[in-house]
Amino acid sequence: MTDQIARIRITLDDIKPAIWRRVELPISNSLKTLHLAIQAVMLFENYHLFRFDIGEASYGIRFDDDYMDPPTRDAGNQRLTKLIERGVTAFSYTYDFGDDWRHSIVIEEVLSADPALHYPRFVDGARRAPPEDVGGLPGFEEFLEAMAKPRHPERKSVLQWYGRPFDPDDISPDEIHTRMATLAKRRASGKAAHTINEA
Repeated sequence: MTDQIARIRITLDDIKPAIWRRVELPISNSLKTLHLAIQAVMLFENYHLFRFDIGEASYGIRFDDDYMDPPTRDAGNQRLTKLIERGVTAFSYTYDFGDDWRHSIVIEEVLSADPALHYPRFVDGARRAPPEDVGGLPGFEEFLEAMAKPRHPERKSVLQWYGRPFDPDDISPDEIHTRMATLAKRRASGKAAHTINEA
């Protein structure tokens, strides 16, 4: 395996203490694959639209009736290697334009891939990300408060809505590793199909 990989830190903006993850992806991967990796490590469900903002350009899902100026470019067509070649090391990622989860993305370094490992892969991180559709930062703060206080008047309804207790320190590494393994398998099978088609 001759791939190089990018070690990338993802930090959810405006939340203290920080909710962050570190991942490694081959630099040949697209921003769409990075999006899927972020969904996996943050335990989001990929229910909503997303956008990467890099300089003056935006990348996400392209629509014919895009009202953005300039229009959103297809995230599947922008490779990490092109960003690295241009010297881009930091940009932003927004998921769910209603809840408006903004993330700071930093390419920390580019390394040689380890042939014994499967990529993309989760490296480390801290604190559990907000659940889907919690209502953005204000909703997440209320959610955390209700979950933390057994006598909170909203605790029962919040528990019922979420379906289980919420531990803000438990990032569920086993679930993250399972999700990333699924993504790595998809990438590997896609590469194999690409190789067969070229033969």
